[in-house]
Amino acid sequence: MNKKSIIAIALGSLLTFSMSACSSGSGGGSGAEAGCEPANEFSTVTDGTLTIAMYDLPPFAQSSGTEATGVDGDILTLFAEENCLTVTPSSMATASVIPTVEAGRADVAASAWYRTEARAEIINYTEPVYTDQMGIISSTGITTVGELEGHVVGTVDGYLFVEDLRTMLGDNLRVYPSTLNMYQDLEAGRIDVGIDSYGSGVYNNADDKFTVVVSDQDERVQASMEAAQISFPVPKSNEEILTALNTFLDEIRADGRLEQILIDNGLDASAADTGDPRLI
Repeated sequence: MNKKSIIAIALGSLLTFSMSACSSGSGGGSGAEAGCEPANEFSTVTDGTLTIAMYDLPPFAQSSGTEATGVDGDILTLFAEENCLTVTPSSMATASVIPTVEAGRADVAASAWYRTEARAEIINYTEPVYTDQMGIISSTGITTVGELEGHVVGTVDGYLFVEDLRTMLGDNLRVYPSTLNMYQDLEAGRIDVGIDSYGSGVYNNADDKFTVVVSDQDERVQASMEAAQISFPVPKSNEEILTALNTFLDEIRADGRLEQILIDNGLDASAADTGDPRLI
């Protein structure tokens, strides 16, 4: 064997060792910066990658190519960076997200998932991250639940506040299948006020035609008193990632990064005040 062959073998062995060292543990990965030290150790579906099951729900979550944005996307991207992982958003139908996490085909779910008793049977939830506050959208600056009386009000099916509003407003409440339908009628003047998630209200009022406010608290609408908590669903089979996410969430809540992410995406900073964990 000549001298050049010996040098080539030595360099090849060194390269193989270096690549192996870089891809070990959660420090994972193919997209990690050289010398990156992960904050935590946990396994992922694909080595070096944080796979996120999600659907587009701005301003909470959106995917574009290899990027996940919105509140949830920004938080999980930061979590991935601190653990030397690249992000792989996996966009799918809404109904497929939780089953994908349950089956262990994704590491975590995004897109503003409420903490429900039914889902808690099949996946693990992180601690509450933020709340989905009730928003009032009007052209006259209505800020209180009491002011809704006497107006034709629209809202979107599926929110926790719908049934209480129905009891309170009766025939003056119109329930729409989607935000698009509600905002079309609000723009056309067929309803006076819209009730939506505050974040969705801000996102859908980019032209500032309407005033969007976090509703005051009113005992007649329980969701105005205690908004739904948002958490990240993870597989029950991966306790390590649950621990890592909860540690990370505690850190960004304490140092103010969580509030800043909420503000950057149009939400109110008070949404970070979740209260004690609860299920609905």
